Amino acid sequence: MQDGKVTLPYKRFLGYEKGEDGLPKIVESEAVTVRMIYRLFLEGKTPSWIAKHLTESGILTPARKTIWQSTTVLSILQNEKYKGDAILQKTFCVDFLTKKMKVNEGEVPQYYVENSHPSIIMPETFDMVQHELSKRKGYRGYKASDSPFSGKVICGECGGVYGSKVWHSTSKYRRTIWQCNHKYKGKKCDTPHLYEAALQKAFVEAFNQLIENKNEVLSDYETVILTLTDTSSLEKRQAELKSEYDIVMELMRKCVEENARTVLDQNEYNRRYDVLMKRYETARNGITEINDKLLERTAKRERITSFLDDLKCHDKLVTEFDEKLWLATIESVTVHSESEMTVKFRDGVEIHADINNK
Repeated sequence: MQDGKVTLPYKRFLGYEKGEDGLPKIVESEAVTVRMIYRLFLEGKTPSWIAKHLTESGILTPARKTIWQSTTVLSILQNEKYKGDAILQKTFCVDFLTKKMKVNEGEVPQYYVENSHPSIIMPETFDMVQHELSKRKGYRGYKASDSPFSGKVICGECGGVYGSKVWHSTSKYRRTIWQCNHKYKGKKCDTPHLYEAALQKAFVEAFNQLIENKNEVLSDYETVILTLTDTSSLEKRQAELKSEYDIVMELMRKCVEENARTVLDQNEYNRRYDVLMKRYETARNGITEINDKLLERTAKRERITSFLDDLKCHDKLVTEFDEKLWLATIESVTVHSESEMTVKFRDGVEIHADINNK
């Protein structure tokens, strides 16, 4: 592991097989499925929807079973090996007789190996998926479902996420409605429940307003894209912090070695070590913050670029709801009343929709 030699559980791992050199080799017929999972997730689909789609399409799971679980999809979305890196010793054997394994929580060393094998997913795409996963977890009351509206409809009063509910489920009056998941938990929200038709109508109105100003939107974003592409200042600061991190790590190592070889005053040693530890934590936290900013900027740039590509393909007003267009262009819809909503597109533009006036 210290030498960075990577092996995979090939019999239950999708997309790779053991190559002649002993390293992971891409199985293109399976890699197509992995790329599709990442693409569908970034288009707005949930792991449960993707699992259902894969099952219905007759695609086998990594364990060569016919039924996919959402947890399997999620594990593929979070596995760094698909971008060509590897974290070694995530688990370890605690009993060699029973072969009992345990999740490594710091008991034994872990090793992160970059570019250890061919990647199926571009590192930028992998990072965007991690950003999207984190963003979805951040929504209050978020619950995944197969609906394209899942996680995208926001309560204008409490900021919680709208979820689907079934009324009169056993009668001919069965209806699916959407309401704030916090409506009857603690403080009652005054925002109303909605039928999907209202959400669809709000989207059509907002998208058509956007189309009418299409040329203006496209021209405005030329400067925005250039700004998001320029990450030189962040990368410069990142390099400075990494240099500081490496220096402090070396100073800490020498400090510990000196204390082991020589009889030092322990109060003085602890003082020196604490000072170095503070420098280490400052550098580490700074690197994490810069990495988050770079990831956020990259994700925003990709969202805007993808959004503009879709916008360029539409010249005519839409007359009915298009699920693919919704998933490609919508960030969220904030509900203020039964007829008034704010539609936020993936480029950040917000349009007020009043469906009663249509």
